[in-house]
Amino acid sequence: MKAFLERKNIHVSAKTYFIDALGAMAYGLFASLLVGTILNTIGQQLGIAYLTDVVWPITQQATGAAIAVSIAYALQAPQLVLFASAVVGVGAYELGGPIGVYIATIFATELGKVVSKETKIDIVITPVVTVLVGMTISTFIGPYIQMLMTSIGELIMISTNQQPLIMGALVSTIVGIALTLPISSAAICMMLSLSGIAGGAATIGCCAQMVGFAVISFKDNGIQGLVAQGLGTSMLQMPNIVRNPKIWIPPTLASFLLGPLATVLYKMENTPLGSGMGTSGLVGQIGTFNAMVGKIPTGQLVFQIVLLQIVLPAILSYAIYFVMHKKHWIKDGDMKLSS
Repeated sequence: MKAFLERKNIHVSAKTYFIDALGAMAYGLFASLLVGTILNTIGQQLGIAYLTDVVWPITQQATGAAIAVSIAYALQAPQLVLFASAVVGVGAYELGGPIGVYIATIFATELGKVVSKETKIDIVITPVVTVLVGMTISTFIGPYIQMLMTSIGELIMISTNQQPLIMGALVSTIVGIALTLPISSAAICMMLSLSGIAGGAATIGCCAQMVGFAVISFKDNGIQGLVAQGLGTSMLQMPNIVRNPKIWIPPTLASFLLGPLATVLYKMENTPLGSGMGTSGLVGQIGTFNAMVGKIPTGQLVFQIVLLQIVLPAILSYAIYFVMHKKHWIKDGDMKLSS
C-alpha cells in the first residue's frame, strides 16, 4: 500500500492537508472573492457599475471553482483530476461553503489520483470518479460541516459581543499567531464566517503580526523586508522564530493588548474574508471599510483603521522590542530574512 500511494503521489500527512491544502485554499480565495471584493469596493466608491454589477457577481460565482483548483494543484493532481476539480468546487461551494469545498476537493483529488491512468479510458473514468466523489462528499457531509463551522464562528462572535475585553484579546492573539504560522488564517476565518467585532479583533491580531515584524526587523531587513512583511506575510519570520522564539513576543503581545481596544472602545468590525488578512495587500483594511462604511463618518473610519491596524501595532511592537533588545533577549540579526 505504501508503494502504491507513493506511485500515485499521495502523501497522507498533516502537512499535506492542513498546511499545503489550506494555504492553497487561501490562494483560491485571493484569486476570486478577494479580487472581486477589491474591484467591487472601487466600483462602489467611484460609481463604476461594470465592477459592481458584472465583475463582482461573477467573481463570487467563481469562488468555489478557484478554491478547488488551487487545492488540487497543491496536491499535485494529474491534469484530468485538476480540471474536474473545478466542477467539484462549484457544487461543493453551493452545498457546503468554503469548508465544503476544502473537504470535498481533498477526497475527490486523492481518489481521482488513485484511478488516474489505470484504465484505457482514463479520459472518462478519472473525471467521472473525481466529480462523483466530490459531489457525494459535498451532498452528504458538506452542509453539516458548514453548519458546524458556522456555529463555532457564531459562538465566537456571540462570546466576543458579551465579553469584548477577554475575547477581544484571545481572538486577536490566536488569529494573529495563526497568520504567522504556516497555515492560513484567512481560510480559517472564512470557514468560521468570522465577522462583526470578532472579525475586527482578528484583523488587529493579524495586523500586529505583520506590521509588528515589519517594523522591529527593519534594522535587519531594510525597506524590502518592511514591504515583504507589512504587505505580504509575517510567515517569512517562521525560520527565525524557530531559532529564537523570543522575537515572536513583541507582535504577539501587541495583538493581545490591542484586541480589546478594537472590541471595547472602537468596536471595529470586519468581513469573514478580510478578518484573517491583516495588512496583506491592504485586504484587511478594505474589509474593515466595507463592514463599517455608513456606520460612522468616512474620515473617522479611515482614521481609526490607520490608527488601530497600522500605527499602534507599529508603535507598541517596537516599544516591546526596544525593551527586549536592551535586555539582549533579541539581538541584531535575529530577524534577518534569508534572501
